[in-house]
Amino acid sequence: MIIKKVIVGALRENCYVLFANDKALIIDPGSDANKIKSLVRNKKVLAILVTHYHFDHVGALDELKEFFKIPVIDYKSKKVQKIGPFSFEIIDTKGHKEDSVTYYFRGDKVMFVGDFIFKNDVGRYDLAGGSFNEMLHSLKKMKDYDDDITLYPGHGKKTTLKDEKNNTYWW
Repeated sequence: MIIKKVIVGALRENCYVLFANDKALIIDPGSDANKIKSLVRNKKVLAILVTHYHFDHVGALDELKEFFKIPVIDYKSKKVQKIGPFSFEIIDTKGHKEDSVTYYFRGDKVMFVGDFIFKNDVGRYDLAGGSFNEMLHSLKKMKDYDDDITLYPGHGKKTTLKDEKNNTYWW
């Protein structure tokens, strides 16, 4: 799997496009639909994955959904998914927002965490739909996963689960 990041919108949100052969998935299309379309090029987009429904993560969702005629995968979806060549688990990671999820691609040892975890920090839990207790509960879930998993957050740079367990006081 090849992962490409495109930074979109005023809040510099990380939109990811995953490629496997001639297929693609889009994660968190925050805005700038044309920028995302140009990254996809001639690949067949199979679905859009949404980590949570804050405006900076879904600003281009409707436009891209209509353009590609594809489904949206989110917190309401089945917890294990196989879409074309992509296999992943959906983990409830509430705290930043009540609909926050993480997408875990076990075979590639990567997680797309939205605004749940950032490099050296966790997401805000003081916004509408956020919860400090849910955030702590979600972080405890992450202790059971391998340290060598790469985390792709909704803003900023990627990190590893090991680095976050070791460098962030929340753990």
